[in-house]
Amino acid sequence: MLTSTPDLWSGGAAYERYMGRWSRRIAPQFVTWINAEPGAAWIDIGCGTGELTKAVLDHSAPSRVVGIDASAAFLQVAAAQVADSHAEFKHGDAQSLPEDDDAFAVAVSGLVLNFIPDKKAALKEMVRVVEPGGIVGLYVWDYAGHMQVMRHFFDVATALDPRASEFDDGVKAPICRPGPLAALFLEAGLRDVVVEAIDISTAFEDFNDYWSPFLGGTGSAPKYCMSLTEKEREQLSDALRRRLPTGPDGEILLAARAWAAKGGVAR
Repeated sequence: MLTSTPDLWSGGAAYERYMGRWSRRIAPQFVTWINAEPGAAWIDIGCGTGELTKAVLDHSAPSRVVGIDASAAFLQVAAAQVADSHAEFKHGDAQSLPEDDDAFAVAVSGLVLNFIPDKKAALKEMVRVVEPGGIVGLYVWDYAGHMQVMRHFFDVATALDPRASEFDDGVKAPICRPGPLAALFLEAGLRDVVVEAIDISTAFEDFNDYWSPFLGGTGSAPKYCMSLTEKEREQLSDALRRRLPTGPDGEILLAARAWAAKGGVAR
């Protein structure tokens, strides 16, 4: 995960519990939507724990996939769970990729764009490393709308403590909406730009299954949660428990939406 706050995504295992398990559900749908030819060379920018890289390998028959990330912890997890000779993981920055011009047919990024300080530079780099006629694509959570895992958390947290809005990507990440995404892609010179929603359900066994990932300190919401006192966290937990839709056996079923964008590199 490539971000302006290096310690925000330091724990690969904590991220897996918090968002990795949902990214795993989104990634295959996104790869199918990209619709690249078999045998293409891919680069996965901000590869994190390797969920998107694995989806590319499983669903697109690539010639190779290079995963780039700034987090050594994430790269270690990715290399361990993606044991495939077609995959390679490298340390790098989304704003200055360690790859040659026109080296790939497809450049993708999953759930990363809003954490990159210079988003225009990142898109420019994605375009640079893709050959003419290739594809650039990415997806981000709909933080302000249908990403209910986080929307419930921040709506409750902000009602209790206005300071929580400083951590809320629904407020901080206006890029995670269809209009701004399309504009960014068009400004980068991409053609035939399309932005579509990818929706999944997020099922939790009980409240603890929902709540415990927020105690990992990895990600914006957990970072805020762990900045609270024990009493404040207990108040937040109680308020969330009252708000969340809970089934007769304690299960919690929420919706999650990602906005996916793609465009073609000019020939």
